Amino acid sequence: MSQIVDHLAELTGFRDRDVLDVTLVGALRDLLRPQEVAIYRAIGEPGAQVWMTRARLRQGDTTPQADPLWAEPGSLPALDSAPERLACLQRQEAVLHSAESAWAWFPVTNEQHAIQVLELHTARPLDAEALRLVCSVLRIYRNFQDLLDYSERDTLTGLLNRKTFDESFLRVASAAAAPVAGAQTAVRPELRRFAPAGQMWLAVIDIDHFKRVNDVYGHLIGDEVLLLLSRLMRSTFRFHDHLYRFGGEEFVVLMRCDDAEAAAAALDRLRQAVAAYRFPQVERITVSVGFTALRSSDSPSAAFERADLALYHVKQNGRDGVAGHAQLVAQGHLQDRERDNKIEMF
Repeated sequence: MSQIVDHLAELTGFRDRDVLDVTLVGALRDLLRPQEVAIYRAIGEPGAQVWMTRARLRQGDTTPQADPLWAEPGSLPALDSAPERLACLQRQEAVLHSAESAWAWFPVTNEQHAIQVLELHTARPLDAEALRLVCSVLRIYRNFQDLLDYSERDTLTGLLNRKTFDESFLRVASAAAAPVAGAQTAVRPELRRFAPAGQMWLAVIDIDHFKRVNDVYGHLIGDEVLLLLSRLMRSTFRFHDHLYRFGGEEFVVLMRCDDAEAAAAALDRLRQAVAAYRFPQVERITVSVGFTALRSSDSPSAAFERADLALYHVKQNGRDGVAGHAQLVAQGHLQDRERDNKIEMF
């Protein structure tokens, strides 16, 4: 019993979701001694979804394995490559299979639906006591996830909220200095998943003339616009991009792209998707976007300020556009205040 309590205490001791998945598979490996335990998540567009390995431990493994968060969906296995796992996801109920050894799949749910599957491979079928243990641990996991959602997510859109931004920013920035995944170093598993695969970018997104939407159509329609925009953001950006609602009509994205052109293209896809979407009653809205590359010495406020300056330039020059801070500085439209300050110091 004390071992179970210890693992539950560890499971609920982290506020990082990646660490939480790693802790869950570690706890079940220690408690049940399976041949393999893993958590898989379904990601991607409907009809083209794939399995991302969130955490997996086999017998003899000392650290969990996981797919990097920036992995291209085309490099991951399709949902139908694992029929029993897929059946568990679709039915949202446990699937058990016994042959020479035993397999079991359990849906890992949040408040709405199952988005992940826990997979166990054991030498013998799980008995009633083991099944109850797994279900109980998953209930605790789900309840803790719900608590994280309540504290970290915007209640209207479900995107991350403003107060989680600084922590996420610093974690991503510190991971950017970590060695590449696969290197034989003592990098924490959750940082290894954020290892460098391109430059990090911060973008600020603002709905044009949103006050007019609220004034003309009312706040209920305004809230629906915000909700629909958040859904467009989820469908436009990738699984590993961090999406925030800062409040009102202001949204923020932390994403990884190879260069400024790729970042601008990703953000312009959102701009075009919003412009083409027909919102109830309002019909058409547009967004303005400013973005910047993250620097090694950046604080969250410094990076945000640069992106916000680029956004302000878009607002002052017709709206419905995307602009990068570095490009505006190069064109003479903005001054790089941070670099100017450093020059003055010396």
